[in-house]
Amino acid sequence: MSNPSIATEKLARDAWIRALQATAPIAQNPTVTLPVVIDRLADACPESPALIGEAESLTYRALAERMRSYAGWGLRQRVGDGGVVCLLMRNCPEYMALWLGITRIGGVVALLNTRLSGDSLVHAINVVAPTHLVVGTGLVGVVEAVTPRLRPELSVWVHGEDHPHHARVDAATTVEDGEPDTAGYRPPTLADRALCIYTSGTTGLPKAANVSHFRLMQWSRWFAGMMGARADDRMYNCLPMYHSVGGVVATGAMLVSGGSVVIRERFSASRFWDDVATLGCTVFQYIGELCRYLVNSPPHPGEAAHRLRLACGNGLRPDVWGEFRRRFQIPQHLEFYAATEANFSLYNCESEPGSIGRIPPFLAHRFPVALVKFDIERGEPVRGEDGFCLRCAPDEIGEAVSRIADGRSDAGSPFEGYTDREASAKKVLRDVFAAGDAWFRSGDLMRKDARGFYYFVDRIGDTFRWKGENVSTMEVAEAVAACPGITEAVVYGVAVPAADGRAGMAAIVAGRDLDFAALRRHLHASLPEFARPVFVRVRDAIDVTETFKQKKQELVRDGYDPRVSIDAIYVDSRDADAFVRLDAALYDRIAAGAMRL
Repeated sequence: MSNPSIATEKLARDAWIRALQATAPIAQNPTVTLPVVIDRLADACPESPALIGEAESLTYRALAERMRSYAGWGLRQRVGDGGVVCLLMRNCPEYMALWLGITRIGGVVALLNTRLSGDSLVHAINVVAPTHLVVGTGLVGVVEAVTPRLRPELSVWVHGEDHPHHARVDAATTVEDGEPDTAGYRPPTLADRALCIYTSGTTGLPKAANVSHFRLMQWSRWFAGMMGARADDRMYNCLPMYHSVGGVVATGAMLVSGGSVVIRERFSASRFWDDVATLGCTVFQYIGELCRYLVNSPPHPGEAAHRLRLACGNGLRPDVWGEFRRRFQIPQHLEFYAATEANFSLYNCESEPGSIGRIPPFLAHRFPVALVKFDIERGEPVRGEDGFCLRCAPDEIGEAVSRIADGRSDAGSPFEGYTDREASAKKVLRDVFAAGDAWFRSGDLMRKDARGFYYFVDRIGDTFRWKGENVSTMEVAEAVAACPGITEAVVYGVAVPAADGRAGMAAIVAGRDLDFAALRRHLHASLPEFARPVFVRVRDAIDVTETFKQKKQELVRDGYDPRVSIDAIYVDSRDADAFVRLDAALYDRIAAGAMRL
């Protein structure tokens, strides 16, 4: 166990103090939202670069003007005062301008995952009851494939290209002479909802988490303080902008500081260091999988010639941590833990290897987080004889919970929940340590060492992470079972050497004439890439409990090793473009990291 130096402890303390100072004034200015901050920066530094895209870049003046033009469009479409607009676009500067403009007039923007299609896309759209949907170039076909199943009053707008059936939103933003901008409309306050950002949660289809203007400001200012963001910083952002990290944390933290955000549509290990060096990036936002790709890539001349001062992100695996820091020599590293709907987060400002963060003792009263003992078999926290939950001892694994503010003190933070009230209620644990208290359930198992550092262990329930995305086993199982010839399916995640997260595996009961080629076509048509099962295990029956719940634990323990089961196991092979039956030799290749999954 390492002991941070005095210098490291000072750096960490300074980061927390900066974050506290940056966020302290937010509540005192209830009408100062993120769009208002952009307006002010456009006056203060109009020609400074704000968003640097691959095809277009926007200065602060241009961003403010583009934002106001979309605000005018929103007013003409009457989406102020809580009206919902769905946004389905790939990463680009216009993405940010669009949602800033609509939220500027009190509209709510739902940030749709661009990898969704079919049932998942229909659900994500309908669950937020939008009146308008803006879809970007190249994604119109995905929407038109499900249009008959969407709300009939939904208006579809296209961005970036002319379309024979839909109006073009970026050609409808010019305000006519004499037409008012925001006159007569109440500007939103911090208490108003601004975004819906989707998260899988622990079960079921994607849920739309409510994000208020207050949280947008809190996230932006807090991370700006944690990172020590400056006006001369350039953030490299290749994470999806429909996620809270890529779309708010990476962008908002730089923008409120007057810095710049370099936006890329997707991550590319081969061009990463060229981009970072050529564009003079000083900060980059990561997820753990990105770091693993870089570590596994061949040496690049730019990896030793960059100007990066800070890497900020989450999900960096302990086995990648040391090599990543040693090889790329980035001076500071800020690993954190957070979730879109959560009312707490953790920050590892000390660069403690493998840790997802801690809460300094002097702030424990303001950010009450605890680990409670959890019964894996029953799927619920353990309670003592008095009916209250039991706290975990140091290094004991339990579920992370955080107190929900009750208005009587400043201890804890509010929980804004999902658009689905029932789903929101399931995330609240009551009578935890005292009668009547309420705590947010993270759904994550962690442990905390004697010095207060937290370490992620696993997710509770039916959700696992693969390729940087949360995957709902219920959703995948429904898609698998819908394939002709399959009578039952159970889905779970299995650990794969040299890969982040868990790969999807489906245990199925099927007839002897099951067509694996048809199954593969069905899964590719029904599910986004990250959610498709990598492994399929064919069984005669799925074991169930006395209450007819499918037993997964033994299946998870068996994994995909063909030597521990008499069942036939198949892997979705990219090289063969088909499901291939696993044998010992192929299993060993996967275990050695020699096969692409």
